Amino acid sequence: MMDFERERDAYAHWRVEFDAPIARLIMDVDPDGGAIGDYELKLNSYDIGVDIELAAIIRRIRFEHPEIGCVVLEGAISGTFCAGANIRMLAMAPHGHKINFCKFTNETRLEIEEASANSGLRFLAAINGACSGGGYELAISCDHLILIDDRSTAVSLPEVPLLGVMPGTGGLTRVTDKRGVRRDRADVFATKTEGVAGAEALEWKLVDELAKPSTFDQSVLDRATQMAETSDRNPDDAPLVIPPLDRELSDDAVSYRYVTAQIERGTRSVTITIAASADDDWPLRSALELDDLLLHLRFNEPEIGTILMKTVGSADDVMVHDARLSNPSSHAERETTLLWARVLSRLDLMARSLFAVIDPASCFVSILAEVALAADRTYMLDGVFEDEDHPLPAATMMLSELSLGAMPMANGLTRMQSRLWLDDEGLEAALTMVGKPVEAAQAVRLGMATINPDDLDWEDEIRIAIEERATYSPDALTGMEANHRFCGPETMATKIFGRLSAWQNWIFYRPNASSETGSLRSYGSGSRGDFDLKRT
Repeated sequence: MMDFERERDAYAHWRVEFDAPIARLIMDVDPDGGAIGDYELKLNSYDIGVDIELAAIIRRIRFEHPEIGCVVLEGAISGTFCAGANIRMLAMAPHGHKINFCKFTNETRLEIEEASANSGLRFLAAINGACSGGGYELAISCDHLILIDDRSTAVSLPEVPLLGVMPGTGGLTRVTDKRGVRRDRADVFATKTEGVAGAEALEWKLVDELAKPSTFDQSVLDRATQMAETSDRNPDDAPLVIPPLDRELSDDAVSYRYVTAQIERGTRSVTITIAASADDDWPLRSALELDDLLLHLRFNEPEIGTILMKTVGSADDVMVHDARLSNPSSHAERETTLLWARVLSRLDLMARSLFAVIDPASCFVSILAEVALAADRTYMLDGVFEDEDHPLPAATMMLSELSLGAMPMANGLTRMQSRLWLDDEGLEAALTMVGKPVEAAQAVRLGMATINPDDLDWEDEIRIAIEERATYSPDALTGMEANHRFCGPETMATKIFGRLSAWQNWIFYRPNASSETGSLRSYGSGSRGDFDLKRT
């Protein structure tokens, strides 16, 4: 089973050194530390275990080290920055793991960029040796790239010519859309096995700076110091320590303090329930718990196809935290708000059907309203449960300022904008209800809910939808849902997830890459893959 929690400072593949305002994040991969099988992680190549640690370290620096303004990424091996994703791992990994690995790695790279944009945390790639494939994709997620100018060190994206696949963590997109490399040069670069070095790499915008070996370390330090000076992080802010998750796991259930999951294997569904609380730690802990649960389901429960999102508790308890999330005024509040944005983005990107279920016991308000709006369908009870002796008041949901832009989707839109794309009048009407409870019939009219069954039809309506979903092709559903969720403008993130993840999914599955004679299994054997040469 894949576990995504890592203890502080207990990293097998990374070393972290703090010298405020700079942190050095040194990639020193344990060759024998493969996470899913018997393969050697040579030359700082990585697998999911290496990237889980990277994600944990980035998150801890953001929360626990406000004194850090710049993070320097470098390789510990002489002559090597990072060789990218481990090919032996990719060759032997199940297809689903390959895709989820690419998706998780994409999310981590995007978090680096989001930390720079919103947390004032700058990132510098000190490319002190060979930097290929996923290693270069890691480097270009940083703000600034310094390449050692030793006449031999190059950057490369060799997946197409060497492996018969594509750079799976945004390399092609970032080269053109982020770094502004001309598309003709990008074509040469992505098919040039040996990569591009020195002055040519600088001219083509593949790196930002060159430094001779004798001055490389000082150049990195000088640039990192300059970058740290552009940060708005306050070293006097109190750090926010990330708490342990305290997860309880059984065959069909996962429990945390505020988030629980109950799996129904017969219908291949899971009900996730978020409990509201006025406790000070609720915003941080509930976000961490939901994030861990989503990753657990993604990697460890591949046959669970439908997620039902529920909430319980008092709307007032959720609203206690709304002002701090909507208008954060401290380091802790800002990072907690940004964490929720990333967790909701992870929810958007789940290759599972998402149904929100709103009944009188629910509290889909403020940040939890965004959970409901992330769903492919929202079921909201019209009225009350008549057979209860003391029925609760009718179900309501309520938007807050958080729905106005603090929690954007990958397409840069709010979830209400995505629901009501090209319906400006409808969107304006929905946003007039910010701060006002909305019952079922009105919620359907405003686009906040999809279907509002009454008490008689409630259970059957949801049961039929779940059972129906379980009969459809998971592949077709994944494609349909991803198309519907990210309407409107295309961004770098939607290209990475919508294009690369989908294409990589297909390309990884094709015999040219993954058969016994395909390129992934042939790599390093001295023979090329046996390709079907027909264009498809």
